[in-house]
Amino acid sequence: MSAAQSSAFAKSYSGFLFDMDGTIINSIAAAERVWGNWARSKGLDVEKFMPTMHGKRGVDTIGQLNLPGVDPVAESNLIMEAEIADIEGVVALPGAIDFLASLPPERWAIVTSSPYRLAMARLDAAGIPVPRFIVTAEDVKVGKPDPQGYILGAQRLGLRTSDCLVFEDVMAGIKAGEAAGADVLVITATHSHPVETDHSTLLNYENVRAHVDGNGKMSLVRNG
Repeated sequence: MSAAQSSAFAKSYSGFLFDMDGTIINSIAAAERVWGNWARSKGLDVEKFMPTMHGKRGVDTIGQLNLPGVDPVAESNLIMEAEIADIEGVVALPGAIDFLASLPPERWAIVTSSPYRLAMARLDAAGIPVPRFIVTAEDVKVGKPDPQGYILGAQRLGLRTSDCLVFEDVMAGIKAGEAAGADVLVITATHSHPVETDHSTLLNYENVRAHVDGNGKMSLVRNG
């Protein structure tokens, strides 16, 4: 393992910033049901389209398609309502609930591309309590891969992004964390293909714990 790959486990951080979907919860089946139906209704190649929608705000995903006569705001609102209605199979990643519960509540935040109401529905379905700090789609002008969300998340913790570790699962979010100036840890539990990354990787939260020192700095410790 290279120094770059092991770095997240060799350092301590003042704050942790978590993406939500694919990083602390698995909502892929529900998201792909809703987005697949939408893509088919617009005549898109569903197989080619699906990988492009993960990790980004719905309004950004739709806007980038430049579909004639399609209003990205209106369409993304319709998709959000469909996603709120379909939470079947939304679950926490293994070990995520206990891992998050072990962290000082003022030291971590969720930074998600999901709208607020959808984030609340999915966290509830997965059994994850709403954190003290959360950044959702409505809080930023530009979504991931722009770093705005992670910069805002760090600000809400009263920290610099360089003092934070970002937990992510897809390229749009990884790029956002990098651009924010934070270290990145890639969660691979929901990946169907190996991810090519120089960042530290972790399957899920079953074999890792957070150590909090006397100054509130957090570090990751592998179990066993």
